[in-house]
Amino acid sequence: MLRLITDFDGPIIDVSERYYRVYQFCLEKARRPDRPVQQLSKAEFWQMKRSRVPEKQIALNSGLDEAQAVEFAQLRRKTVHTQPYFDYDSLVPGAVEALLKIQQAGIDLAVMTMRRVGELDYAFQKHDLARFFPENRCYCLSNDYVKTRDIEDKPLLMARALAELPPAADTWMVGDTEADITAAQKHGIKVMAVESGIRDRAQLELYHPDLIVKDLSFAVDFILKSGTSL
Repeated sequence: MLRLITDFDGPIIDVSERYYRVYQFCLEKARRPDRPVQQLSKAEFWQMKRSRVPEKQIALNSGLDEAQAVEFAQLRRKTVHTQPYFDYDSLVPGAVEALLKIQQAGIDLAVMTMRRVGELDYAFQKHDLARFFPENRCYCLSNDYVKTRDIEDKPLLMARALAELPPAADTWMVGDTEADITAAQKHGIKVMAVESGIRDRAQLELYHPDLIVKDLSFAVDFILKSGTSL
């Protein structure tokens, strides 16, 4: 049996609009009437996020002073994973078609995400995605889980998945961050990084995934063509 474990945000869901709306909200809240700000365009903002410019630096680049930048970063952390902002998430073009291809090919499909149960359920319902991922193929955080860092939490999820899932002859992980790459590498699983998420190619290359591809569609096509070997 061939298995694909995919991250959710990045390969399947585009979070760029949510992150940008939260940026706009936090910039407005942290600014002072007597100090002009320079709001970044969405393209400018997203490029900074993808190249891992720190939140505080994004705030400074937008015209906030040091104290405002700290306030901005704190507010952003509290806000980015809350309603109503999840409404701004959208499907990555081609992602649903890629999931259908995997399903039709009889490849075992699982999702592994740093979303909490409620956040994943919300997206499943909104975008009709539960049809691809039965409950025993969903690996996410409990609603009361206290997060540390994704790069530490995600390998723990991977360990749980590998302990619970039936054996597979070959497994691929597809993700868009260093946490996905690290989780796969720690457990000896091949990993493809996609450029459709929150890290650019330069950032992904630092962690040496087996492959870097444009998006989930390219990842799925590669897996279907190559069968069980790289």
